[in-house]
Amino acid sequence: MKYVSERITVDSEQCGGRPCVRGMRIRVQDVLDLFAAGLSPEQIVDEMPDLELDDLVACLAYAARLTGHPVVAA
Repeated sequence: MKYVSERITVDSEQCGGRPCVRGMRIRVQDVLDLFAAGLSPEQIVDEMPDLELDDLVACLAYAARLTGHPVVAA
């Protein structure tokens, strides 16, 4: 298992190698989808009680890093 951060892990044997929260089968994408659906952090934790609020912050930070690269316009 590779630790991308203290809370985000990647394991080729789990969830198709997609980034997950703390080695659980909760993908970063699952958390982002719940945010996109309009759920508050508290509602997400209620929906997935194994998560902690710091996990949600880690998911957002991970997504921000992935999309934070410069784009060169032609």
